[in-house]
Amino acid sequence: MMNSVKTYTLFTDHDVYLFKEGRHYKLYGKFGAHSAEKEGVKGVYFSVWAPNAKKVSVIGNFNNWNHKDHILFPRWDESGIWEGFIEGLTWGTLYKYAIETQGGEILEKSDPYALSWEQNIQAASLVSTTWYEWNDQEWMDNRWKKNRLEAPLSVYELHLGSWVREEDQPQRFLNYRDIAKKLVPYIKEMGFTHVEFMPVMEYPYEPSWGYQITGFYAATSRFGSPQDLMFLIDELHNNDIGVILDWVPSHFPGDANGLHRFDGSYLYEHEDPRKGFHPDWKSHIFNYGRNEVKSFLISNAMFWLDRYHADGLRVDAVTSMLHLDYSRNEGEWEPNIYGTNVNLEAKAFLQEFNTAVYKEFGDNIITIAEESSDFPMLTKPVHDGGVGFGMKWMMGWMHDTLDYFKEDFINRKFHHHKLTFASMYMYNENYMMPLSHDEVVHGKASLIYKMKGDEWQKFANLRTLYVYMYTHPGAKLLFMGDEFGQTSEWNFTRSLDWHLLKYPVHKGMQEMVKELNHLYRSETAFYENQFDRNGFEWVEADDLENSVYVYLRKGKKKDDVLMVALNLAPNVLDYKIGIPAGTHWEVILNSDDEKYSGSGVEPEILEEKYEEWRGYTKTMTVKLPPLAGIVLRQKRDKKYKLHRIKHKR
Repeated sequence: MMNSVKTYTLFTDHDVYLFKEGRHYKLYGKFGAHSAEKEGVKGVYFSVWAPNAKKVSVIGNFNNWNHKDHILFPRWDESGIWEGFIEGLTWGTLYKYAIETQGGEILEKSDPYALSWEQNIQAASLVSTTWYEWNDQEWMDNRWKKNRLEAPLSVYELHLGSWVREEDQPQRFLNYRDIAKKLVPYIKEMGFTHVEFMPVMEYPYEPSWGYQITGFYAATSRFGSPQDLMFLIDELHNNDIGVILDWVPSHFPGDANGLHRFDGSYLYEHEDPRKGFHPDWKSHIFNYGRNEVKSFLISNAMFWLDRYHADGLRVDAVTSMLHLDYSRNEGEWEPNIYGTNVNLEAKAFLQEFNTAVYKEFGDNIITIAEESSDFPMLTKPVHDGGVGFGMKWMMGWMHDTLDYFKEDFINRKFHHHKLTFASMYMYNENYMMPLSHDEVVHGKASLIYKMKGDEWQKFANLRTLYVYMYTHPGAKLLFMGDEFGQTSEWNFTRSLDWHLLKYPVHKGMQEMVKELNHLYRSETAFYENQFDRNGFEWVEADDLENSVYVYLRKGKKKDDVLMVALNLAPNVLDYKIGIPAGTHWEVILNSDDEKYSGSGVEPEILEEKYEEWRGYTKTMTVKLPPLAGIVLRQKRDKKYKLHRIKHKR
């Protein structure tokens, strides 16, 4: 092997122009390490952006990490790109960039565009490939039907390192392919429409759960190769399951081999610490006003949607991006030119990101904002002044709901409208209702132990909460373990407590979630109008004394109507409900059913009358089980007569 670098480029003048303008969205085809051939000799082409470097060389296991041997060439166009061809190298070569700063310091940096990284403290990059023979064409051709707003969207959020591990080797991570063998049949049986993986991009620090990313273009090698992850996604797609990836364009850690001070200057991060340093996470915030950084980030979003066939991106920490004063005291932030706290550059970046990915992929994909403030128009089109996301996490609903379920039964009447408040704003945005990982860590307790009462009451409460979530307008998200009532807080270092399923209360909870998923997917009234005001109607919203809620969910057809009744008190009620004249109902789900480990109180329609009641011309009296949710469907039997109801009073 010759110990030299030869001139070579993958960049056209137009590529460079778009990169500098911040409008090159496919940089992963240009930057990084790519197999190439020059004058009949095979090798690897390297390119890196380091505009303030004095010198850049490639170091690796092929040259004993010597920064004097393989020096890249700076481009002549003031783009700041260094590039060159090294013959004889191939896939699996370990490498870094040795960057000499203007001050003479030598920084050893891993490749920002590398497709694979090592798993050690030095974490060199690997020459790698995203070549894979996909088998999911049928899914890709039809996935728009699964990702549109009028489709059921029930997401299972999971952390790959702790969803499941081998019992005899609990310290060892499973490979992506091993995970596929267990995850795919589980998701299919449980009825979730999508999985959401917490970040699969390379990260060095295990307790960050993947949210402190160093290798933005690298599938984390702790679970295998890029192709192993692609196999997992392929298998999910072939079983009609969509894949959403957590994406973190908000910040990055200060690891020596990462993006921080990449060429000795504040290149990727904002130089002003009021905009460039995150006080909570001790991390660095991207400079959204820099065109090349915008190209880097939007290309990264495109990369995961393109090369890995992701069906959506859930964008992390959007609140921290949009607010200049996020987690900052007075004097620690500077208002924008209009004197407000909105980070205008971050907003413009998110608008550009959403515009770009939806233009490229259309309704085949979905972007979801994790945003906890009431920032306006997040899911409205950019051309109407919105930020352009497909959906937004409904954080207010999550917090109000969990606060309510923590209350003593006797006090619930004083907090009754915590469960009705969401209906005041639920159509302001396209909402996804999350019960996410953030709610079951850091001393917050597992969901089951947030519930009030003894063991039976805790499980009854949680089953009813799930009925409420699945029947409320909006898409759904449930964190792993919550579907069977995991009792301990989530611990990223070990597997979920799958052994709990040998106990009836946990198995019953799992059966309940399974049935809710299948009901949500099969009943069009639950999803056709989930983002439309015509899809919801309160029947009883103000019964504080009984802690009862009754509402309707409506599909597009006139007679496609479901009724939901929640009894959030621990006693059986014979409850009068107003119904439209000419309608009659049947119970199709009861969270107190014995098969879910409930008490087995059967909800019955005891009586029907033609009488005025709360604006309706007819009533029915229903036996409501304790701490339970029931779902009723309008019966379609045209020959039904009132006298067929068995009077039991």
